[in-house]
Amino acid sequence: MSALFVVDPLEGLDAGIDSNVGLMAAATDAGVAVWVCGPEDLALVAGRLLARARRIEVRPRVPSGDHRWLVDSPWFDAVEQRVVDVALEVQVALLRLDPPVDPRYLRTTYLLDIAHDAGVQVVNRAAGVREMQEKLWVLRFAELCPETLVTAEVDRVLEFAALHGTAVLKPVDGFAGIDVWLLRREDRNARSLVESATGRGRRHVIVQEYLSSVDSGNKRLFVLDGEIVGAVDRFPSFDDFRIGPPAAAIGPDDRDRLVVATLAPHFRRLGIVLAGLDVIDGRLIEANVTCPGGMHKTDALLGTDLSGVIMRRLLHHSEERVLS
Repeated sequence: MSALFVVDPLEGLDAGIDSNVGLMAAATDAGVAVWVCGPEDLALVAGRLLARARRIEVRPRVPSGDHRWLVDSPWFDAVEQRVVDVALEVQVALLRLDPPVDPRYLRTTYLLDIAHDAGVQVVNRAAGVREMQEKLWVLRFAELCPETLVTAEVDRVLEFAALHGTAVLKPVDGFAGIDVWLLRREDRNARSLVESATGRGRRHVIVQEYLSSVDSGNKRLFVLDGEIVGAVDRFPSFDDFRIGPPAAAIGPDDRDRLVVATLAPHFRRLGIVLAGLDVIDGRLIEANVTCPGGMHKTDALLGTDLSGVIMRRLLHHSEERVLS
C-alpha cells in the first residue's frame, strides 16, 4: 500500500513539530510506502495524473519532554525517486500544503480532482477544500460562533470594536496567527491599524468579539470522519494574546459534541475527512481543513497516538475502497 503526500518542501519542515512529519512517521510505522512530492511535481499526461516523487522512510524519533520530538538530521532517508502513476500506485493522497489557498494551492486541487475521479482517496477532497473557506465557511453557522463581522469598511470595524470594547481582527485568508490583532476601543492607533489591515477599505477582514474566556483555553478538536478522536487545550502566553502550543489534554463537552454533530453532515458531503476545529468556551472560531495540524505536537506532549489513529483509519478506508 502507498500513500502520496503533496507537501511543501521537506527540507523546510520543522520535523520536531510538523504534523505532516507525524503522519508520514505513522505511515512508515504501519509499513506503508510513503511518497512525497510538491505541486510542481504533478503532471497530467494523456488524462493520467503523474507525480515525480521521492519515497522516504522517516527515522525513529523520541519525545523531548514538551510538545516537540527529538529527531535526527536529516529526519528521513530517501529510498528512491521516480515518476508515480497516482491512480495505479497510490491508495491515499494527502493534500498537505500550508495555507493560504492561493493560485498554487488551487491548481493542485484541480489536479487532485483527477486522482479522486480515478478512485484514489484524497484527504481532504480537493473540491471540498475549495468550497470550504476555513474562516468564512463556519460563519454560516452563526449560532455556533462568537459575534462576527466581515467587512472592508474601516468605520464599520471601528464601530464593532467600540460596541464590544475589545475585538480580534484577522485576515480572511490568514493562518498560524499571522497578522491577527487585538483591537481595543481606547487604542489611539485603532484607525491606523484597521486602515492597514483593510488596505484602506479595499480588503475584507474578519472581526470577532474578544472572548476573555480564552485565558481558560482555546480547544483544538481533532475530527476524523465526523467524530472527535482527540482534544487538547492551548493557552495564550502572558505577553501574547494569540494561542500557543498544546498544553493539556481535555475531554470534549456537550457543546463541543453539538458543534461537531452540526458540521459532520456537511463534512461528509464535502469529503472533509480530517479537520481541526478551534473552540473557545463552546463557540466555534474556525475549521482547519486545508492542512489540519497539531497532532504531532500533541502526541509528543501527552503520549497520545493521534497521528497513528488518523493514518490507520485512512488506510483502512482505502482498503475498503479497493475491495468494494
